[in-house]
Amino acid sequence: MKSTIELLEFTDFPAIKRRALTTLQVNMGYLCNMSCVHCHVAASPYRTEMMSRELVELIPQVLQAQNIDTLDLTGGAPEMHDDFKYLVKSARDMGVTVIDRCNLTILMEEGYEDMAQFLADNQVEVVASLPCYSLENVDKQRGKGAFDDSILGLHKLNALGYGKGYGREGSGLTLNLVYNPQGATLPPDQQQLEADYKRELKEHFDIEFNQLFALTNMPIQRFGAVLLAKNEFHPYMDLLKDNYVAANLKDVMCRETISVNWLGELFDCDFNQQLEIAVPNKSRRQLSDLLTQNPRGDEIAIGDHCYGCTAGQGSSCGGALDEVEAQAQV
Repeated sequence: MKSTIELLEFTDFPAIKRRALTTLQVNMGYLCNMSCVHCHVAASPYRTEMMSRELVELIPQVLQAQNIDTLDLTGGAPEMHDDFKYLVKSARDMGVTVIDRCNLTILMEEGYEDMAQFLADNQVEVVASLPCYSLENVDKQRGKGAFDDSILGLHKLNALGYGKGYGREGSGLTLNLVYNPQGATLPPDQQQLEADYKRELKEHFDIEFNQLFALTNMPIQRFGAVLLAKNEFHPYMDLLKDNYVAANLKDVMCRETISVNWLGELFDCDFNQQLEIAVPNKSRRQLSDLLTQNPRGDEIAIGDHCYGCTAGQGSSCGGALDEVEAQAQV
């Protein structure tokens, strides 16, 4: 698989600094029950990289030391890590919000039949991948049968109280969906797309959810390799740069989130993690460093891929950045 790192590391993207840390995003490993084309971590059933128990036990200590209020768990399929439940319970006992970035199909896999109930019992916020509301498009991007299993997973979550319109008021069972474009294009308007998703999923499958996050595909890992193979890398980068919106800079996720890989190494975001672009501050490059050091004010490592987070409506792990601005003004 061809890497795009050499094409991204030299950039004219504006310099930015970290604010107060509110979210710790942990990649628990690259093992996954799927091998999606758009996956920026190149996860698959054949990956063996998984976080050690020693590092997992360090995470609650870091949450406390930095007064972090959100733990964002990703992978691979984070649920496949042997210590996933232990970590979730530890964080929830501390009153920390836990996000599970779930591919939905894992909820239907043998051995994980109780996972949805576990997530509900611990009031874990589920952010679930569903790149489209049609079978053809989802299976094209994620593999044959992915759509059907995703729908079954959504029904399971809805039945437990996840999603708007389900469960008692104030249950805290949040279900958000994630959209990624099929190719080298920017996501459509998030608000309009969310309305389309809600209409189609309710009408055809009686499924409800809270919000839709429309994410820009980053020109790295599998997607970057596909762009190179199709000679679309440079046109795609031109698209991102031509649609750069300076106002999105103030809300990019790296300002308040720090990313940890399965080895316990720190990165400014999940994308930098995959490109192995270390944080600039050499004294704060390990998870254990956060026990005693605060990264607020540190320079953030940047590259040309950063234009993906600031193009158009903006993109972050919480969806479009202009939606963040709109919500802040309400």
